[in-house]
Amino acid sequence: MDHPGLTRRDALKIGAAAATALAIPLSVNLSADQASQLPASKIPRPYTVPFRTPSVLHPTGTLDGRTLYVLTQRPFKAQVLPGVTSTLWGYNGQFPGPTIRVRQNEPVTVRQINKLPARHPTLGYEPATSTHLHGSPSLPQYDGYANDLTRPGQYKDYQYGNDADDRTLWYHDHAVHHTASNVYMGLAAQYHLISTFDAQLPQGKYDVPLIVNDVAFAADGSLLFDDHSESSLMGDVILVNGRPWPLMKVERRLYRFRLLNASISRSYRLRLSTGGPITAFGTDGGFLARPTPVQELKIGMAERYEFAIDFSDYKIGQRIELRNLQLPNDIPFANTDKVMAFQVAAEATSTANNTLPATFPVGPAMKLTPADSTKTRKLVFERQNGEWTINGMTWADVEASGFTKVIANPALNAVETWELQNKAGGWFHPIHIHLIDFQILDRNGEPPAPYERGPKDVTYLGENETIRLIGRFGPHNGKYMIHCHNTVHEDHDMMFQMQVGQGGPDPITTAPPRPLPPP
Repeated sequence: MDHPGLTRRDALKIGAAAATALAIPLSVNLSADQASQLPASKIPRPYTVPFRTPSVLHPTGTLDGRTLYVLTQRPFKAQVLPGVTSTLWGYNGQFPGPTIRVRQNEPVTVRQINKLPARHPTLGYEPATSTHLHGSPSLPQYDGYANDLTRPGQYKDYQYGNDADDRTLWYHDHAVHHTASNVYMGLAAQYHLISTFDAQLPQGKYDVPLIVNDVAFAADGSLLFDDHSESSLMGDVILVNGRPWPLMKVERRLYRFRLLNASISRSYRLRLSTGGPITAFGTDGGFLARPTPVQELKIGMAERYEFAIDFSDYKIGQRIELRNLQLPNDIPFANTDKVMAFQVAAEATSTANNTLPATFPVGPAMKLTPADSTKTRKLVFERQNGEWTINGMTWADVEASGFTKVIANPALNAVETWELQNKAGGWFHPIHIHLIDFQILDRNGEPPAPYERGPKDVTYLGENETIRLIGRFGPHNGKYMIHCHNTVHEDHDMMFQMQVGQGGPDPITTAPPRPLPPP
């Protein structure tokens, strides 16, 4: 909303007459035939496009004693669909952006340069950005605070200590009110924090990032952004690492997969077509205590899971599909029940690290018990009068307060129990708490799924569900965000902030962006 004098809350209230219609689950309002405006003949059949692994970003040198990485956010043209040219935005002109791989406790600076156009090609807003390293306990001024904006023609240096546990993180845009459209245009990539333990796991080409998202295409090949009255965006084309339903050729051996759901609004319930197991061993913030074979894995937006598949269980020439089973309030289109496929093409060329360790190092969040908790808080996520709210409040309330209003104020390093409640049956909300890792204690009084019994920073809060979690709030003082990671909901305005400890660096003014030098 760029209208002077008209707040986002005011604009939403203008449309309050439509609130009843907006509250109807998305599945009631949409045809399940096709979301794209392109002819169906322009969309490839599943498993006909080859798989691609994202590039790895190499450092450009050092800056003030820190390893320096440089990324430029810029538009580029690509054939996401064969024969169809689309304009995307990407880190270094790539989607997904390049993977950053760093060693534990290696301090780095990531320079983010905004060379995006002055206006979004169809939505018309100025594409300011704020880069969030999702899963990092960053200082407030480097956390990608929504209103800490780098505008076109500016850059910002983000400093990361990388002092957390071994994990798969991702970096993505977090600009206020435009996170969904900026990420949808392509501003997303993985970031791997590697400890010495990592050497026991599959390496090199057997350590594979999987960035899954769904998109729709306009008639001219551009990305079609339709959030259906600020409810959710559902595409009919499933991409893995920027390729539609790709086919990956594999050897007969163990592979490690780092799965990220980078969709705007779609969740996935994944299962192999053979019925064979996938072995989960990692969550958002680290590892499970031991490898855990599961038949299905449910993943909400922004969640990450690490799992292994042993393709020596299959014959050369066999194809194994990774399928997506239906979840409530996800919209099925013709091929959204498919994600990608694996073709067993050859015997193993290396058998190094061909089994998983029997046990894994457990992060500190998993050692907490309810007896450690000093306070219990309750957060309710629901839609009220056309607004996505937390405890009846929105990010507009934070802005109106001059960024002083908070929903929680845990003491530095305090252990607290939070109860998250979704009072609506028509929507699920993947809830992200910045700064911390947490442990899921229970869902509606029942234990969490076996694959989510590791440190988390996002939890799938299902329809009419209540979740209890426990976490230690540190290691930094300052203001940090809490929000739904359906980024359409986040943008309109299901986000608030907490104050951890006393004071702390101001997230907007402490390390402001700088203008680019003239050419």
